[in-house]
Amino acid sequence: MRVYLDCNATSPLRPQARDAMLAAFEAPANPSSVHAEGRQARSRVEQARRTIAAFAGAAPDDVIFTSGGTEANTLALQGSLQAAAEAGERFTRLVISSIEHDSVRRQAQRCAELQPGLRLSEVAAGPDGVVAPADLRALLMEGKGRALVSIMAVNNETGVIQPLREIASVCREFGALLHCDAIQAAGKIPATLEDLGADLLTLSAHKVGGPQGAGALVCRTGTRMTPLHLGGRQERGMRAGTEPTAAIAGFAAALQAAATPLPAFLNDLEARLLASCPEAIVFGNKAPRVGNTTCIAVPGVPAETLVIALDLEGFAVSAGAACSSGRVARSHVLTAMGVEPDLAACAIRISTGWNTTQADVEGFAEAWTRIVTRARARAAA
Repeated sequence: MRVYLDCNATSPLRPQARDAMLAAFEAPANPSSVHAEGRQARSRVEQARRTIAAFAGAAPDDVIFTSGGTEANTLALQGSLQAAAEAGERFTRLVISSIEHDSVRRQAQRCAELQPGLRLSEVAAGPDGVVAPADLRALLMEGKGRALVSIMAVNNETGVIQPLREIASVCREFGALLHCDAIQAAGKIPATLEDLGADLLTLSAHKVGGPQGAGALVCRTGTRMTPLHLGGRQERGMRAGTEPTAAIAGFAAALQAAATPLPAFLNDLEARLLASCPEAIVFGNKAPRVGNTTCIAVPGVPAETLVIALDLEGFAVSAGAACSSGRVARSHVLTAMGVEPDLAACAIRISTGWNTTQADVEGFAEAWTRIVTRARARAAA
């Protein structure tokens, strides 16, 4: 039997989400149609919108459904910048952290390339993976003009929780707009607009046990936004295109189920791993972290070796470094934390989910110990 421990990449579909999606599939219709079937589909979409708004502490009209987290992050940055420019209140600075997801990092770079006069800056994370509010304050003091700031709530690789309320306070001090990628926070820590102090909040369905292909950008009431997609008037004119009713229904059902906290295996798992290999290094372990994520490296044992060997033993985990076209790229998160390249190349991420059991964790620890012991013995031979 296989054990899936890569839930930060995609969570297994929750039964509540599956049931909601099947019910929607059984009554297919375009939610923009005016006939009875269309009105039923619209009712499902709007009920889901209310559910997600309640989860995020927002008004239903301030929830914009998207195709996922990447699109929501793109809309947050590009839509905010365009709206400010159209209102004659152009942003002159765009600030992100050095540990943001690529969907924020690459979009921020594109925005800086396309908008004349926009300065892109990075606030560094420390060796513990935390972005210090004082460092953000110092950076905002350096420049002039209005700033758009984007800082994630929980890092997807290390599980480190960022001090968002303090960061939000700094943003308010300088009149900056704050976007928070809360994708890895949802269902793990309180993640409302008020909890995080954000003006814009990104959520993704498949990270909480919903389907792939659905996400949302939640806006604080009054936040200006310019749509990126033109066509129909769906999503209050903020995102053209027929809403995927079943995916949205599954998204809402998963978020409702995520109100029950995930089992926290972090301390037990890491204690087992470090007991068998004291030389192993856990990244971010000096900072507050969510209870489902461990990023660990055994010096001298490449991540690929561990991931493949664990896969053969029935355990799915991911490498700390991303693979692309046959090349292994160094993790920009670990780089930002000052981790040496050779050690970063040994990092793997274990991320548990709603259906992980204690037996799964114990079995993984035993398999990891066997594999690491063999690998280190071969290296010493």
